[in-house]
Amino acid sequence: MIRALNDGLRRVPVPLIWALGAIPFALLVFDMVTNNLGVDPVQQIEHRLGRTALYLLVAGLAVTPLLRLTGLSLMRFRRAIGVLCFGYALAHVLTWVVMDMGLLWGQMGRDIVKRPYLLFGMLSFMAIFALGVTSNNLSIRRMGAGAWRRLHRLVYPAAVLAGMHWLWAVKVNEIAPLVWASLIVALLALRIAIPRPLGRGTRKTEGIIIK
Repeated sequence: MIRALNDGLRRVPVPLIWALGAIPFALLVFDMVTNNLGVDPVQQIEHRLGRTALYLLVAGLAVTPLLRLTGLSLMRFRRAIGVLCFGYALAHVLTWVVMDMGLLWGQMGRDIVKRPYLLFGMLSFMAIFALGVTSNNLSIRRMGAGAWRRLHRLVYPAAVLAGMHWLWAVKVNEIAPLVWASLIVALLALRIAIPRPLGRGTRKTEGIIIK
């Protein structure tokens, strides 16, 4: 059954992942145009972009444990998932910088220092940014496969920091950020607990963004 599923997945075009990944952004734009973002539209834009980035980050993290546990391979979609994550994270940060803070750089710096959730979020974004801009074959050739793989291990602290960012940002007892933070921890634990199978081409599957 897994073999049949993998055969079917190989026939799924990667551009379909890009199209599916664009749906949350399209829905957000629609709600903006129709004035359906509630009393604080900037906050809604920030939160929806940030949550989508986190969901995609978790989806990318889940690819390897899913393969090791079940044999189901989504590896060929992982680069698209990772770059989509980077795009939503970038839009999330730009919304905060431009629409929320109004390009007040001094105030932003003070807020990042004073508020741990902003510090966690910015550190996570810096790691995701490094992953996003090197998510291409040219970067692999220039850096070398070993250095590239070491750089892309930043996905693990990026995911933890993103989960902490959401947990510390909530003002009330919300269950969603706790669930997603727990899922991140579980996925990272699975990567450690389940040994990587030995064999030709195994190392090529490592990393969150490269396929």
